[in-house]
Amino acid sequence: MSNFFNAAEAPVVKANRLQSSSLNNRMVNDYWTEVFNAKAEGKLVCWYEGVAINPLMQAADIRWVHGEAWSALLAARNNEGPAQEAAESRGYMKELCSYARTHIGCGVLAQNRGVEASGSSFSDALGAGLLGERVPAPDMFISAYPYCSTGQQWDEMLFRLFGKKIPIFNISVPWVWGNKKDAGYLSGAEFKEATAYMVRQLKECIKWIEVQTGKKYDYDKLSEIMAYTKKAGELRMEAIDMCAVKPAPASFFDWTTSLAPVNFVPGGPEIVSYFETVKAEIAERVRVGEGAIPQEKYRLFWDGIMNWNKIGWLANKFAGYNATMVAGRYTHMGFWHEHECIDVNDPLEGMAINYLVCPINLSAPLMIEEIIKLCKKFEIDGMVLHAARTCRAFSNPQYLIADAVQKRLGIPVAMIEGDMVDESFYKDELVNARLEAMMEAIEGKKRMIIPHAA
Repeated sequence: MSNFFNAAEAPVVKANRLQSSSLNNRMVNDYWTEVFNAKAEGKLVCWYEGVAINPLMQAADIRWVHGEAWSALLAARNNEGPAQEAAESRGYMKELCSYARTHIGCGVLAQNRGVEASGSSFSDALGAGLLGERVPAPDMFISAYPYCSTGQQWDEMLFRLFGKKIPIFNISVPWVWGNKKDAGYLSGAEFKEATAYMVRQLKECIKWIEVQTGKKYDYDKLSEIMAYTKKAGELRMEAIDMCAVKPAPASFFDWTTSLAPVNFVPGGPEIVSYFETVKAEIAERVRVGEGAIPQEKYRLFWDGIMNWNKIGWLANKFAGYNATMVAGRYTHMGFWHEHECIDVNDPLEGMAINYLVCPINLSAPLMIEEIIKLCKKFEIDGMVLHAARTCRAFSNPQYLIADAVQKRLGIPVAMIEGDMVDESFYKDELVNARLEAMMEAIEGKKRMIIPHAA
């Protein structure tokens, strides 16, 4: 193989990241500061996993710790080690979902220090490298996990870890099979039934929340929150659509760092303002022809969860290939992406719909059709499938996805192995070899189409 794409010999190129993404960090820090202050302010804290049910809690003035978001933050801040080690010392094997293992490890650390021990500020805990140990212990659990079997047991393990003394509510998110003759994306009798089932459970969850708080639930507040959430989702998807141009003004890596406002940050004017700023920056880049990669030559699609330890590193790696990671299943097929379905006056049905069509909850045929649409829309040259070692839910259909895009679109693929928040599963040499092979295939295909190309 030619070393035309040899990463070791390639010039160092840095991705042109969105400047507005830095605003996201401030919102994230502000929210976790509120969480760490919750006990002192007499606020209940809920630990939950799965889909973005945080608006239900926000309307009831409850603080929340989203397990995946918290584990991702620990990894991004290099604080994941103690929690992962604590979980492993308790017998939770390394092959267990690293999101779950990290979050459960926080529970172990909480037990070690005494569940009532708190009082550390977020900034102090971050500075001391003790985020996992100091996160406030839960007053309740809510599980709302789609598809993934680990997710269904995650909260049950935490429930047991805390002595089965903390109340827990389980929301079952049915998988969208799409097997009936009338089935389609967002349509058909099966989808309608699943939506109604979800709405009934959300209503039951609200009744349960009323019991925990001792207060009547504020549906008007929920509508207000969802109005902001819907607008933020709309602005985000409009900005994403603008990246179909060449060169793409933002990349998949920009969108991963912009997920917090549509995943767990409280719904309010700030998240709308944030995405207005992001969209404005992208519009200006489109106007002047500024790309996320200084000299875009190739356009790629990322399938899989992000490796949160390596966002900047991976963004620069692909920049070295003059390749923009334009889109991905994780960012483009979830997180209030079906904002039009939300009726702010009666938001539960629209919330349920968005939960049902998250990136891991669609059957392979339905999912593949949506991925094919994205690949065509963004004129993708190749696909990178990140097989997260500890996330079977995301990795299970990837061979089917790879086969489909190769046969139907004729685009090369590369399967790389890594993880979400456990860096030890990532092998740089293997990743380089597979990416270089894919880039050679893409370049070869381009030369066949344009034989005289340099």
